[in-house]
Amino acid sequence: MTDKDFPEPANGDDEVRPTDEGSEAQASDPQSQDGPAPEPQASDDEELTVDDILGTTQNADAAAEDAALADLESALLNDLKRLQAEYANYRRRTEEQREVEIARAQGAVAKGLLPVLDDLDRAEKHGDLDDGSPFAAIAEKLRAVADRMGISTYGAKGELFDPQQHEAIFQQPTPGATETTILEVVEVGYRLGDVELRPAKVVVAVPAE
Repeated sequence: MTDKDFPEPANGDDEVRPTDEGSEAQASDPQSQDGPAPEPQASDDEELTVDDILGTTQNADAAAEDAALADLESALLNDLKRLQAEYANYRRRTEEQREVEIARAQGAVAKGLLPVLDDLDRAEKHGDLDDGSPFAAIAEKLRAVADRMGISTYGAKGELFDPQQHEAIFQQPTPGATETTILEVVEVGYRLGDVELRPAKVVVAVPAE
């Protein structure tokens, strides 16, 4: 056998390396290393449609979770409705209580004016409220304040006696009287709107026996 001359490795390296042409061939041909490349396959998600997803039957855990969420939503909605009803009732009660307190305060002020109005009536009956006098001007202003507050008087001579509105302090048998009527008004009655502040004190005429 004849000896063949081989190129000596540089720097004394005895390792035999493939030539550059063989390396480039292997790099450019991946099939030579891993075999034939697999063909791309379509993804399962791309084949599903919206109808397929919506029509998918839920498992038992998902159904139970949805039922629990529905129950929680219903409970929260009921709590919200209950709170709204309680708040509406609270506002109504507060408004009613406010109106009661306003009426009570007005009634207290009105009752404090009654003795002053009685004195004005007595002074007028005795002729002390001459037109143009300072006293008459003050009386007119006080009565205007009472009118603005809603204070009104009732009880006049000749009216039928009503025990619900009048207080009879004396009964006078009167010949020819067929009904019990007011013969004289001692103190007029006062109302504040529909609320009675004081009944009218009267002398009544009753049929004579």
